Amino acid sequence: MAATKEDVLKFIDAFDQRIEEHHQELTDLDQAIGDGDHGINMNRGMKAVMEKIPGVKDKAISDIVKTVGMTLMSKVGGASGPLYGMAFVKASMKAKGKEELSPEDISEMFGAAIASIEKAGKSTTGEKTMLDAICPAKEAYDKAIADGKSVAEAFKDAEDAAWKGVEYTKTIVATKGRARYLGERSLGHQDPGATSISYLIQSCRVVAEAK
Repeated sequence: MAATKEDVLKFIDAFDQRIEEHHQELTDLDQAIGDGDHGINMNRGMKAVMEKIPGVKDKAISDIVKTVGMTLMSKVGGASGPLYGMAFVKASMKAKGKEELSPEDISEMFGAAIASIEKAGKSTTGEKTMLDAICPAKEAYDKAIADGKSVAEAFKDAEDAAWKGVEYTKTIVATKGRARYLGERSLGHQDPGATSISYLIQSCRVVAEAK
């Protein structure tokens, strides 16, 4: 067992706290190369999520995760709402019928989220998007689990890989999202979506380490 329903609820709360703490940073990053509202939108979305959680906290893990996704889709504007929202919804399907999540279940949820982002955004890694953080994070998580590390250690490796991905986004030209209109001028800028995804993985690591 890697995660209980209580752990999932703690993760959602931890992600909300990080978005609250860093929403201005995310907005500043987005103002440089995007719509300028990523942090504002994500903060509004997560506050709406936290209002919904008391009504679903006794339901199954899949229902809780799906509620996060549906709420983000309805409350977060721009591209972030559909991308984050569908990622949570697709991840929830991998948790259906499970009272607890194994390390492999968590990997499958990450995989479903990535596939959803790739499909909705018609994107892949190397295009200066959230995929540049979440894809290497999943690879690092899977390798750590395969090497026999604990889930907390695996999320530590995943977070390290995610932040390296964030640094990588500074070195490439955007070819997706509004930043693509900047062309070469997007070089040197950190992708806000990759940054917020890294805070999500950081939230997983914090909860896993606290178990």
